[in-house]
Amino acid sequence: MPKHSSGHPDALGPVAKGVPEKLRRTKHEAPAKPGVVETAAAPKPEFSFTLKPADIARYLGRFVIGQQEAKKVLSVALCDHFQHVRMTLEGQAAPYYQKQNVMLLGPTGVGKTHLIRSAAELIGVPFVKADATKFSETGYVGGDVDDLVRDLIRRAGGDVKKAGHGIIYLDEVDKLATRGESGGRDVSGRGVQTNLLKLMEDGDVPVVSPNDMSGQLHSAMAVMRGGGGLQADTINTRHILFIVSGAFSGMTEIIRRRTENLNSRKTENEDALISRTTTADLIAYGLEPEFIGRLPVRVACHGLNADDLFEVLRRSESSLIHQYERAFAAYGIACTFADDGLRELAKLAATEQTGARGLMTICERVFRDFKFKLPGSRVKRFVVSARMVREPAHELRRLLGGKKSRTSH
Repeated sequence: MPKHSSGHPDALGPVAKGVPEKLRRTKHEAPAKPGVVETAAAPKPEFSFTLKPADIARYLGRFVIGQQEAKKVLSVALCDHFQHVRMTLEGQAAPYYQKQNVMLLGPTGVGKTHLIRSAAELIGVPFVKADATKFSETGYVGGDVDDLVRDLIRRAGGDVKKAGHGIIYLDEVDKLATRGESGGRDVSGRGVQTNLLKLMEDGDVPVVSPNDMSGQLHSAMAVMRGGGGLQADTINTRHILFIVSGAFSGMTEIIRRRTENLNSRKTENEDALISRTTTADLIAYGLEPEFIGRLPVRVACHGLNADDLFEVLRRSESSLIHQYERAFAAYGIACTFADDGLRELAKLAATEQTGARGLMTICERVFRDFKFKLPGSRVKRFVVSARMVREPAHELRRLLGGKKSRTSH
């Protein structure tokens, strides 16, 4: 029997035998003082939020390079919203608070989704992302916007209260624009915008979809078993933050027409123009005024040039090069990237005009044969240089040719 230097009951050995387990003190429990009533530990708060805008912006900077204005605006909006949620749950009601839903504008591949996903992970709230194009007006074939909220409940592990202060991110919202008159019933543009109105402000959504027969049956069985009262029938969206985004292709032409008589600088580039988007421009693009009105916080993300893409590869904690290092390491091959190799990859990716997504396109093209031929070869190490990016076939033959070079050892 092990010796015990403490006063723990187990130190008594046989004396402790026969004492009910629930009455034994653990090593970390202090004995109750005579005359003092023991109280339970303070309950864990329903929702805790102590971050400041600078904290969020600093965290986002680890994953998304550039986009400083977007980080600042998003960080302030997130702090305002979740501080309001925290204070409301603590009993400090604000009946006239207006939710600061966010709209992000900018071309594809500039980090819009990455910004929102990273922020949700930092704050620790459920996060759902969906494309606006998959929804249709209720009653027609296609997704129902209420399903976004139900997906949030699933992401929260079925916890309706936790889902009630999550984040819903709707991408490609520009595809809901309805420019021009249509003779038929619009089921995927104006109708979806209208259905989103109640969700973005303050609406109640059934936890189980009326069209989900399996879910309805499960709920009915839970009620019969006496567990129906444990789960709310609806979830309120008052504290759910909605963030939408889109590339808004063609928006710059609308802005140019609006500003051509206002001494606008004709040489303004696309980034400068998109940052001047107004409510009138969004309405002219085809979005409903009521829909735009529920998105008071708007910020534009700029496109990424070759220098930006080089920094993405070199500095971001989620850089694509880590994925390739891992892929080769699985076969016992050490792959390292020289700065000139990263810069060459960035230059080629910039020509794709798809932002950071172009990096994957270029890398797959460059390293396709390396992934196929190097596993199982005697090459155990190589460095990705600018020459290798420009002439991958030649460099691969050199690696496999048996020559002992600096890059293969």
